Amino acid sequence: MYNNSMNYELRKKIIIDLLNEKEIITISEISKRCNVSKITVRRDFLFLEQEGKLKRTHGGAVIAKNGQNLFTFNVKVNQNIIKKEEICRIAANHIQENDIIFIDCGTTLFHMINYIKKFKSLIVITTSLPIISELLDFPNIKLIIIGGEVEHSRKAIYGPVANKNINLYHADKAFIGADGVSLKNGLSSYDEMEASITLKMAENSSEVFLLCDSSKIEKNSFYRFADFSKIDHLITNRDISDHHLREYRDMGIDVIIE
Repeated sequence: MYNNSMNYELRKKIIIDLLNEKEIITISEISKRCNVSKITVRRDFLFLEQEGKLKRTHGGAVIAKNGQNLFTFNVKVNQNIIKKEEICRIAANHIQENDIIFIDCGTTLFHMINYIKKFKSLIVITTSLPIISELLDFPNIKLIIIGGEVEHSRKAIYGPVANKNINLYHADKAFIGADGVSLKNGLSSYDEMEASITLKMAENSSEVFLLCDSSKIEKNSFYRFADFSKIDHLITNRDISDHHLREYRDMGIDVIIE
């Protein structure tokens, strides 16, 4: 019988200390060292990978090279670009002239800027610093910036002030993202502050579009922040499996792939 009394923060310290010492560790040795199940260790490794502390391998983990945070904006924005572009093109087809829209700070959402610059009149409310920077030179788009604390690695504005400010606005449509989506757990994120902003945008919009590439379907991240009742549409790319597409539509979720 395993004793799971050792909390996550203590296990995290042990895992990171061992990685700094050895650069490679196994699930078995952490399980024995911390006296917890291998399932618990796998979950710890997942959370630490999402924090950019390590990279999971078969049966273990290695230290993230050069301390690189695998979940920073600069790293993620260049992943799955073709899929993200496809999703954002589809999403932009659901925008009309004079719409007021929330755009979330995720890297998928960043690619929407290529498709919204063409509109003659649009109001965009966002916490994404890269989106703000890209849209500054387009007078056809009225840009509303949500104030708050800057999170440098994610290049976004977070925190209680930002959450409060979002409540001052109502949008026709919200375009949001998530790090994981599953029928069992709904929408999840590796970052609680980012998730709280995403949820506020959804709650203050008439229509909500979740933009999520197929690699995130039936994946769970660290922090669950919403169920599917918070969204109206799920936009993903054509690589979604027929099985998952059928499952999601059978549950009444409007999945858009074209």
